[in-house]
Amino acid sequence: MANDPDADRLGVAIPQADGSWRRLTGDEIGWLFADHILSNTSGDDRLVITTLVSSSLLARMAAKHGVHSEETFTGFKWIGKIAEERTADGLRFVFGYEQALGYLVCGRPLDKDGISAAVMMAEIAACADADGVTIQDRLDALTARFGRYVTAELSVRIPPSEGAEWVAAIEADPPAEVGGIAVDGVESYPEANLVRLKLDGGARLQVRPSGTEPKVKLYGEAIGIEPSELDALLGALAASRTA
Repeated sequence: MANDPDADRLGVAIPQADGSWRRLTGDEIGWLFADHILSNTSGDDRLVITTLVSSSLLARMAAKHGVHSEETFTGFKWIGKIAEERTADGLRFVFGYEQALGYLVCGRPLDKDGISAAVMMAEIAACADADGVTIQDRLDALTARFGRYVTAELSVRIPPSEGAEWVAAIEADPPAEVGGIAVDGVESYPEANLVRLKLDGGARLQVRPSGTEPKVKLYGEAIGIEPSELDALLGALAASRTA
């Protein structure tokens, strides 16, 4: 496990059967936390929160446990805002995360915190060891229950103004297909300057200009395909900007 310099994020790598190590994605870490927290708490008033660009698996996990889930804009200020609002409505916030290695696994601070996340990840590893399984086994069990979720990201370096124009162009004239797969639907999130494309077969691709750097970020998620296939879809979407 590793924290960044201000310790508000957590990275995790796990050993593999062949002796190598694999770095977990931010979503994989989020799934492990969600599985652990939802399996060891109770009550239909529980609430989990994630962001638009994070995996949609959290919502399915919440539904399986009969609890509430919400999706909000990128950034923990939004997760904290929703948590406070829903607490006032009578719900009980138990977990929030974003795929960029930010996790909120306890009530305070109401922000991403890599220290408490590291402590809970150590607990997850200890529980797995006590059960005679590995962290990879835990992830494989989630795959068996919900399907193999695959996520990917791609950054395209362009000025912020051009990034906003790209999002607007997709909204105004959505592509009929990406990488040879038909586009089934388009969803716009103006407050987040984000557009989401839903493809035939269930894959989703999202485009959002970075709020801090001169680049546009593309996010992909699909179930049951190879990571290379999802990477190719993001590449095709990026290439369509200049086609």
